[in-house]
Order: sequence, then C-alpha cells, then structure tokens
Amino acid sequence: MIWTPRATVAVIVEQNEKYLMVEEIDNGEHRFNQPAGHLEDGETIHQGAIRETLEETGYNVQLTGVIGLYAASAANGTTYHRVCYCADIKDPTPSTELDADIVAVHWLTYEEIKEREAQLRSPMVLACIEDYRDNRRFPLDLIRQL
Repeated sequence: MIWTPRATVAVIVEQNEKYLMVEEIDNGEHRFNQPAGHLEDGETIHQGAIRETLEETGYNVQLTGVIGLYAASAANGTTYHRVCYCADIKDPTPSTELDADIVAVHWLTYEEIKEREAQLRSPMVLACIEDYRDNRRFPLDLIRQL
C-alpha cells in the first residue's frame, strides 16, 4: 500500500495587525483557520492558494511569498502537507459568494487567535501565523511547477 498524504495550501493575509481568518464547520463544530484547503486536480500550488482564498473569503489575493512547508497528522490518522503563503489583497471589495461550509470571515488580532487556540482547525494554523510573525519569507519561486 502506498502512503498518500493530503496536499493542502493556506494563505496568511495581514492588514492593520489583524489576520484574515475563516470560521467553518468541521465535524459539526465551529473551527477557525486561515483561508486554506486541498489542491484540485490539474492546478498548481500557487493557483490552489489563490482559489481557496477567493472561495473561502471572497478576496482576490496576490501571493507575495512562501511562509513554509508543514506536515501534521490528524486524529483520524491522515497526514496533511501544507504550503503556507503570505499575500496581499488585490481587490478591497470581497465577493459575497463563499463556500457552503464557511460560517463567517473574520479579521482577528494575534491575541484573538490565541484566545481561540482550542478552536483552531489544526496546530498548523498557529504555526503558520507565528512563522509569519517571525518574518519567515521565501520567494515564490521556491516552488517550481514542472
């Protein structure tokens, strides 16, 4: 049997010391996450990050860097590999059409996110934000689509 991790992307957007976050339903519970999700067949990692942000928040973004690569095993035994980006908003007016499982879009301070730590979708959420806050940035061409 070949082990197959799940390929995911996430995007950190910061404005005025607040982070773009989504509140979503996961197994019947409210969870907080960056705009994030699974890659779709045929799309690049960059395209997936832009698409997920638009679908989950309504904001069209311009990727500005790679924060890091993360791996975590979930309670269900699935291993997730996440590429986390940082980005700027291209259009200040978000679309109102969001994924069905998104309850709300929030702009939260780091302290407000820490207060919700028990409700974060995974440990990767806080790890990505903390790496961003530590100024970890890699150029977009770190990831080459062949």
